[in-house]
Amino acid sequence: MTETLTAIGLMSGTSLDGIDAAIITTDGENIVETGAVRRQPYSRDLKIWVRRAIKAALEGRDGAAEIGKAAGEVTYAHVRAVEDLIKQAGLTRQNIDVIGFHGQTILHRPPRAGGSIGRTWQLGDGRVLADETRIDVVGDFRKADVAAGGEGAPFAPIYHRALVAAMAPSRHHAVGVINLGGVSNITYVPRGARGIDLVAFDCGPGNGLVDEWVELKTGDAMDEDGKLASAGEVNDEVLRMMLLAPYLRRHPPKSLDRYDFKLDPVMKLTPEDGAATLTAFTAACIEKSERFLPEPVGEWIVCGGGRHNPAMMAALGERLRAPVKSAEDAGWRGDDLEAECFAYLAVRSLKKLPLSFPNTTRAPAPMRGGVFYRSPI
Repeated sequence: MTETLTAIGLMSGTSLDGIDAAIITTDGENIVETGAVRRQPYSRDLKIWVRRAIKAALEGRDGAAEIGKAAGEVTYAHVRAVEDLIKQAGLTRQNIDVIGFHGQTILHRPPRAGGSIGRTWQLGDGRVLADETRIDVVGDFRKADVAAGGEGAPFAPIYHRALVAAMAPSRHHAVGVINLGGVSNITYVPRGARGIDLVAFDCGPGNGLVDEWVELKTGDAMDEDGKLASAGEVNDEVLRMMLLAPYLRRHPPKSLDRYDFKLDPVMKLTPEDGAATLTAFTAACIEKSERFLPEPVGEWIVCGGGRHNPAMMAALGERLRAPVKSAEDAGWRGDDLEAECFAYLAVRSLKKLPLSFPNTTRAPAPMRGGVFYRSPI
């Protein structure tokens, strides 16, 4: 039997809501067991530092003091998340073989036409995390892919394949997995898929634009239960204009930065109509992505925070041709998938298995990845 390892996965997304931590046991191919999970919100001060770091990175101020400050604060927030999760689970550090540490993305610039080299930047020091927790760490998952000419995202497809493989084997159709985070991405998983068979790419905005709009207009962090969008009407003219974005015509693999799409087109709309239009835009971007898939999808499974938004789920149900269900309806832990994913990828990295593939990130071949930081004890 292939050796299994117990791993903690850590994910802090572009929504800046905090750290998701999850424990899984896996052999790097199949998911053997899922364990405890924890969500640790970012403090108000940490959010401010990360936003300042993002601004500095976008402006090209790589050596800015706020980036260094944010990196330290992010790292120690993850140390606390690991310690609290282990305590919550009733375990000790000796029970954990490895930590998969994604870090906090502050810049993602995939390579463009003409041979330009891409760049991806995740804050967080894997060396410090290993030293402080006294557990081996794998981090810097995306850099090798980008250095080889890949997009550096998305990285969840191989974990989606494992999740789909564990579902009822009677399925005779392809499954599409939609992740609604700051951006939206899809993974196409044909029946019996190997890693090389996967197709994945970012579709367009996920929750990012709607969250930004709601915070601007109401001060709230998100459109809770889709109430704002449900009270508004989609402005079809603005939606048509937004759907002319060149990115939507690019063939995959392709990836986005959270800040590639702007609120400018909806600025003259009411808060309600703006929310309705941006929600429709996210769903329409995913619908337009169907044209790039090898074959029709038999069912869609939605994960990420956006699945909690009834208005978003309704918009997807109206636009997509196959049934749409939430991660929970598929038997998955929807709030924990990304953290689980980086635990899984850490084990794959240790076993020298590929993390990304030509049709998921445009890597030239199946790519290994991750940087190993050995615990001092």
